[in-house]
Amino acid sequence: MFDLISTAHAQSGASGTQAAIGNIIFMVLLFAIFYFLLIRPQQKQQKVHKEMLQNLQRGDSIMTGGGLLGKVHRVEDDTVMVELGEVEVGDKSFRPLRVKVRRSTISLVTAKAGTQPVSDSKEEKSEDKPK
Repeated sequence: MFDLISTAHAQSGASGTQAAIGNIIFMVLLFAIFYFLLIRPQQKQQKVHKEMLQNLQRGDSIMTGGGLLGKVHRVEDDTVMVELGEVEVGDKSFRPLRVKVRRSTISLVTAKAGTQPVSDSKEEKSEDKPK
């Protein structure tokens, strides 16, 4: 009778070790899946956004996180002067409306300086077709 009990304890100890190893392997695989599906793509996206902010220059068309569209007028260390348009002041005289925004609030560069913004006009599509 004692022989059966000691055999049962020996078997449960081995399977307990296997279960612990199985749990560790499961946790490692789960972390690897999270890393490759969530963490790594986000790090790449942050790197691209950081490079975009470092390469800002005068004349770039941008969009801020709040949805404001404008052109970069002046680039400073931590801030950017953005020209949003013109404002009527007094007797039909117009002055540029410029606001200072933090670099980190810029979410997108829509066109680099000296290039045309991307548009889907019919004229451009007809030029692309072979005649």
